[in-house]
Amino acid sequence: MEKEKLAKLKLVDAPGVYFFLGARKEILYIGKATSLKNRVRSYFTDDIIDKRSPLIEQMVAEAKTISATVTDSVLEALILETNLIRTHKPKYNSRSKDDKSYNHLVITNEVWPRVLVIREKDITENYTSSEIKYDFGPFTSGSLFREALKIVRKLFQFYDTKEPVGAKISKLASGKIDFNRQIGLYPDIQSKAKYNRTIRHIKLFFEGKKNIIIHELEREMSRLAKQEKFEEAHIIKRKIFALNHIQDVALIKSEHKVFRDDKTIRIEAFDIAHLDGEDMVGSMTVVEGGEARKSEYRKFKIRTLIDANDPAALREILDRRLGHPEWPSPQIIVVDGSTAQKNVAERVVRQRGLVIPVVAVVKDDHHKASRLIGPKNILENHKLDILYANAESHRFAINFFRKIQRQRALRGVK
Repeated sequence: MEKEKLAKLKLVDAPGVYFFLGARKEILYIGKATSLKNRVRSYFTDDIIDKRSPLIEQMVAEAKTISATVTDSVLEALILETNLIRTHKPKYNSRSKDDKSYNHLVITNEVWPRVLVIREKDITENYTSSEIKYDFGPFTSGSLFREALKIVRKLFQFYDTKEPVGAKISKLASGKIDFNRQIGLYPDIQSKAKYNRTIRHIKLFFEGKKNIIIHELEREMSRLAKQEKFEEAHIIKRKIFALNHIQDVALIKSEHKVFRDDKTIRIEAFDIAHLDGEDMVGSMTVVEGGEARKSEYRKFKIRTLIDANDPAALREILDRRLGHPEWPSPQIIVVDGSTAQKNVAERVVRQRGLVIPVVAVVKDDHHKASRLIGPKNILENHKLDILYANAESHRFAINFFRKIQRQRALRGVK
């Protein structure tokens, strides 16, 4: 293939997999790239023999055109490349039959399947075909493969012990399992069905079917949100976010950094609790980047009222809260109530000379969220976070109110 044909290919500066094709559109060679544009261009230099090999020079000369598939990340390009080479076996991707040092990802066929990294030469020597449930590989790039496993480990907790789960192991090994559970490397004790779903998601990930995982997780998140299990829904949301951002390997290495893109969205939710005006208290909770910032929750004892008046109590705690400029500023304020509470909150915000959108969470007779009042774009983009923050503020206010009541009861006993 001549260098002049490159300009017509319109290759993009994005990760993906490229294909050198022959005269009959047969695949001659498959490769992965951080930048498809730059990588393919590198095959058309005067020193291709020195940089690559005579075999690759021959491949380029034989090729008639090049096609490409864009992926969301370099890691997904790695997985796609591996699967395609295994399927199509292009002649210029062939390796020495004696080279058995490449890694495979093997999922064992056990009651509690393990996810293991095994060199190709060790698979047939140490395992029978019935002992292996899934086999992915070979992965020729060791460094990218290790990065892929770091991401998978962060997303899905699995066992990679030397012995099958439940087999007799030493106290030292048992202690290691317990420690790895504590730091999130191994699963918590959970149902067999839940672990099997985790294994299935790992399989789909290494088959290059990330979108199927995301679709399933979104359905699960929606179901949990409808059941008002907001904390569980946010665990699912974190997985979806990480799957959608795996191109940033550095983000996956830290649970805190995973949400850097969302971190600027700080939601503060407020609620009031009392019993016919007695022991009236308020709460402020914070959800930032999809996570509850419990160290930044605040409690308020209502100072200006003796009778039940939720809007007036809300006005007091919001005014006191906004009187702390040293606290991080919220991007969204959430109040429990309807138009009355929303109007009060917006008035306080204006009086402070601030511009912060306010959302009201309207409850039904069972104190479950029935609708939201607020700017449409905010409700569309942050509905789950808003409901989570609101549920936290209600829980926090009720717990504080009950604590005050218990203290009052104890004083009465004395």
